[in-house]
Amino acid sequence: MSNFIRIGVLGAGTWGMALARMLSNAGHDVTVWSAIEKEIDDLSQTRRHPNLPDIELPEQLVYTKDIQTVCENKSILLFAVPSPFVRSTAKKAAPYIKDDQIIVDVAKGIEPTTLFTMTQIIEDELQNPAVKMVALSGPTHAEEVIRDLPTTIVSASKDAQAAEFVQKVFTTGCMRVYTNDDVLGVELCGALKNVIALASGIATGLGCGDNAKAALITRGIAEISRLGTAIGCRETTFGGLAGIGDLIVTATSMHSRNNRCGMLLGQGIPVEEATRQVGMVVEGLNALPAALSLSKKYNVEMPIVETVDAVVSGRVEISEAIRTLMSRDLKSELRNSAFDNN
Repeated sequence: MSNFIRIGVLGAGTWGMALARMLSNAGHDVTVWSAIEKEIDDLSQTRRHPNLPDIELPEQLVYTKDIQTVCENKSILLFAVPSPFVRSTAKKAAPYIKDDQIIVDVAKGIEPTTLFTMTQIIEDELQNPAVKMVALSGPTHAEEVIRDLPTTIVSASKDAQAAEFVQKVFTTGCMRVYTNDDVLGVELCGALKNVIALASGIATGLGCGDNAKAALITRGIAEISRLGTAIGCRETTFGGLAGIGDLIVTATSMHSRNNRCGMLLGQGIPVEEATRQVGMVVEGLNALPAALSLSKKYNVEMPIVETVDAVVSGRVEISEAIRTLMSRDLKSELRNSAFDNN
């Protein structure tokens, strides 16, 4: 690999800009695009992101309002838009994407109508099997990556060379990248951990303690793993960085918008006001419909996900939801054990 490569970043949110800064400081030629023109104007003028105002962005970062410019002649295209906008962004970018393009997606979610993951949405829009898709996911708060704090992440792809190329490009003094070929498992973890983080935040806002949070995290990854293995994913993925690792950081940190939103909900604040106070897209709310649909489609019990949905929709009071979870039929913790009663 040459000393630097050309990278196009589609999306100028906190995660996109944290990665753009990291890659630029590593010596790569990075161009950033946003569908919001004012966002590009402000970044060009201030070299600071409004949600990360104390960090100055590198002078060498290039900004553009032209999607053709960000796509053409790039070794890597990084999709960093919120999950609801991945399809529309892929549609805009499609005419300018070459056959052997490596596309890295860092958005986390599942489309509720199709139940597609983010890489599947991009593939569906591009209709080009020669494009190489990589999902980059793991316990990675933008607020820490942009400050060069130690971080690990997973490069997941069906194409080993693409996964390893992205691994090398994104590995820096503060970022360590592992590879994984279970793309669907990695993406499922990235989407559904946000729902469990909402549950953890709700419990905190309600006044529950660390015991409840640990229980929700542990039983939450059990729910995600049950669904993933039913779909055909590798069980080991859920015990790795993209699974339990990402869930821990999302369900416990104040950097997590899902955790913060859940805490506000637990304090009795309505969903609309909670999301307004968070000030950014709360991906767990977007993932709920798809999580429920997948649970039904594969006949997998997901009581925490169902309870979060009941709370968010206003069908049950939060205190009643907690009682319902605690009073469920008693079970064995282990599947396929001598005591397993499902």
